[in-house]
Amino acid sequence: MAKKAIVVGAGFAGLSAATSLADRGFEVTILEKNNQAGGRARTFSENGFNFDMGPSWYWMPDVFETYFNKFGKSVSDYYTLDRLDPSYRVYFGESDYVDLPAGTDACISLFERIEPGSGKKLRKFIDDSAYKYQVGINDLVYKPGRSLLEFADLRIAKGLIQLDLLKSMRKYVHGHFKNPRLQQLMEFPILFLGATPSNTPALYSLMNYADIEGGTWFPRGGMHEIVKAMVSLAEEKGVEIKLDHEVRSVEVDNKNIANIVTAKGDFKADYVVVGADYHHFEQHLLPEQYRQYDENYWDKREMAPSSLLFYLGVDKPVEGILHHTLFFDEDFDQHAKEIYTQPQWPSKPLFYASATSKTDPKAAPEGKENLFLLMPAAPNLKDREAEREKYYEIMMERLERLTGASVRAEVSYKRSYAHSDFINDYHAYKGNAYGLANTLRQTAILKPALKSKKLANLYYTGQLTTPGPGVPPSLISGMVVAAEIEKDTKK
Repeated sequence: MAKKAIVVGAGFAGLSAATSLADRGFEVTILEKNNQAGGRARTFSENGFNFDMGPSWYWMPDVFETYFNKFGKSVSDYYTLDRLDPSYRVYFGESDYVDLPAGTDACISLFERIEPGSGKKLRKFIDDSAYKYQVGINDLVYKPGRSLLEFADLRIAKGLIQLDLLKSMRKYVHGHFKNPRLQQLMEFPILFLGATPSNTPALYSLMNYADIEGGTWFPRGGMHEIVKAMVSLAEEKGVEIKLDHEVRSVEVDNKNIANIVTAKGDFKADYVVVGADYHHFEQHLLPEQYRQYDENYWDKREMAPSSLLFYLGVDKPVEGILHHTLFFDEDFDQHAKEIYTQPQWPSKPLFYASATSKTDPKAAPEGKENLFLLMPAAPNLKDREAEREKYYEIMMERLERLTGASVRAEVSYKRSYAHSDFINDYHAYKGNAYGLANTLRQTAILKPALKSKKLANLYYTGQLTTPGPGVPPSLISGMVVAAEIEKDTKK
């Protein structure tokens, strides 16, 4: 008789875990709080404008391909990818920007024009980052983080120096490039990893490899197409997805979760995988004696940022921006400090704009633009309406001034989303948007454990456990936890 598994949450990690378990012969049910699968990657439409609510960058296409290949499928069976060229635009001042072209050779030429001699250094940087990517993405992130012995692998041990685990991204990047613009281009992914460049291991230069060599892609129809593909595959494998089924409590018997209670019924399972917020499930749903951490432990975790988001329908094309546009005309370090070391609403924030209608004409009515603004912010802030409006005006004023475009007068639809929304929709700890910060002290076995030490049948997956935040790591996290459950069933 097939073992039964309950997966809590239908985000990327939950869908990945559920499909992987079903493929191994488990009978799987997903309990999802919201009325749509996808977690932070939900979608909505208003007045003919279509918006992805969360993730907007499609990096590491090989990880997605590997995921679907595990089940005898391919990405192309579900959606079509287009590589963006330029990958994105970065503004440094008024009408002063750099477009990062697609491909390493084109980027080398760009770097050489900006800083003579840096093209050769970029080639070396990318070659070194390729090694980090191969070891990091193919080896390290697939480790469940349950024992130090997992890292006794000869290839990893030999590569510890080459992985630059003890060197910071700041020193690593500045050791290669002297031009401030090039330094910012190479450091910008760190802003979303959850630490300052000075506190992030240089291992994460693998992100630069993913950016420059791997490329920036767009799934036609938007990022939610990935979710639709994963839901389709999960259902092909027999997974039952129950929407609007928020877990209200759990009942424990003999150190096992015996019953999961929702407003629409109770569910029993042999194994439980939590792809929802780890902190919320452990601290608010488990009886206290079965929690492996306390509030003090969680409060000391370093979180990746939250975000202030705006979804805008604009009644004309927005000039001066691409599909992805970064506004780096203010001090990178000051904004990072106000996220990580001195948490507060930022004084002069960096921000990001996405207009998928530049690539996908179906994203907005003809002659109009869907515009998505994102400002990283410290977690655990009060996001009052006055705060949201203040930063809307700051971002829009700078967008208009730097691009030369008139936008505000043409906005016919506007919706904001910030900390309290992340809490209401996802029970996100401290209103975080991205999960746990990728610092050296929160790597691998130093993250909250994938397997409960108090309950025999409870496991966790997603951005607050191994391997960490981001869409590709979440996909991998689901596969990892399913493999661990299979191992444990055979013990």
